[in-house]
Amino acid sequence: MVPTAEKQLSGWGQYPKAQCKITRPERTREILESVDPEGTIVRGLGRSYGDSAINDRGIVVDLTRMDRYLDFDADSGVLTCEAGVSLAAILRDFAPRGFLPMITPGTKYVTVGGCIANDIHGKAHHVDGTFANCVESMQILTAAGEVVTASRTENPELFWATFGGMGLLGIILTATIRLRPVETTYFRQKAIRAESLDEMLDALAEYDAKYPYSVAWIDPLATGARLGRGVLVVGEHAPLDALPAKMRREPLSVSGPPLLEVPFDMPSQSLNPVTLRILNKIIETMQATPTPVAHYEKFFYPLDFVGEWNRGYGKRGFTQYQFVIPFDDGRRRLRAILERIAHSGFCPFLNVLKRFGDEAEGHLSFPRPGYTLAIDFPIRDGLEAFLLELDEMVLDADGRVYLAKDAFTTAEHFAQMYPRLDEWREVKNKWDPEHVFTSNQARRVGLAR
Repeated sequence: MVPTAEKQLSGWGQYPKAQCKITRPERTREILESVDPEGTIVRGLGRSYGDSAINDRGIVVDLTRMDRYLDFDADSGVLTCEAGVSLAAILRDFAPRGFLPMITPGTKYVTVGGCIANDIHGKAHHVDGTFANCVESMQILTAAGEVVTASRTENPELFWATFGGMGLLGIILTATIRLRPVETTYFRQKAIRAESLDEMLDALAEYDAKYPYSVAWIDPLATGARLGRGVLVVGEHAPLDALPAKMRREPLSVSGPPLLEVPFDMPSQSLNPVTLRILNKIIETMQATPTPVAHYEKFFYPLDFVGEWNRGYGKRGFTQYQFVIPFDDGRRRLRAILERIAHSGFCPFLNVLKRFGDEAEGHLSFPRPGYTLAIDFPIRDGLEAFLLELDEMVLDADGRVYLAKDAFTTAEHFAQMYPRLDEWREVKNKWDPEHVFTSNQARRVGLAR
């Protein structure tokens, strides 16, 4: 047996926490030995926000030692690697060769396996879709102890159900993914101010038709006519001839580790209406005055500049509430949700507003055409009831929440949000009939026993 250790685990939001037994295998054989029939879930770098990678029944398998490259074709940019390889490692090792991850979330400290399990998306969903679009195939260890290939042509139902499946169908061992060839690791960018929600949504529609990357920050404390005011930042890959002379000397530069780190959990009182207004003003100024050309680190991963930034929310932690609602009647619905948040008294902080493109193909993949907002809330008394109220508003708009961020949604709400849930359960019952793969989140939202 692989040695186990006991440790208190949480997601990136540091809420909820659970005492878990952990293994850290280095080989496939050790992974197989780690599987506990009473309940097993895989964990990567722990950047899902809620309880999807914790399990107080059975075992948590930490795959970060399964981080080897297995094959790379420099002509096509196709990489085969173990599931514990991080995007940070891919950037470090392949950006100097002219390749970036095809699709990336807002942090590079995520594993390839985690990107698949959450079917992550980024600033370019309206162009590139979700992570599924860059995955050719996977090797998956099933509950029966077999290693099977899943692709669009081989075991396709397992392939598609694994995207957004939160690690509940088997353990992803390896993946073959396509990287994006680039001339430089820089981006041209511009900022557009909007003074109201209508202005912001008009700008998103206009600039999404012109630029592959877009993301908006909105003032979460604004109300009335200024509700939805904020800054939209759009960008595109910078070719070599667009770089200033200094950058052109090293066009494929790679960033290093974080230069700062939050050393301990900040006092919960640090985030209050006064400090939030100050911090939001700082964020607005930074968003509104970007440099014409930015390195991928600042363009994609501005928060990675500070290590362990989640400690800034205090010991009680925080949750990020992310939802998507359809474009149809979306402006009215989004306005109502923003008004409810602004008057809630729950000190909303960092937020991201985007437009999604086509529906993702995974049974439980989150994106669908519409507006998506992700917003942080420090954990406070009464927050759960408030977020369940937001769930009702999202449901009423025919929307859904994102399991990668979720810590509160109920099984009843989740079943109403995901119309392909029964299809996914059929795949689950075929490949894992005894529900070996489970997590605290899976039990909470009714995906596993």
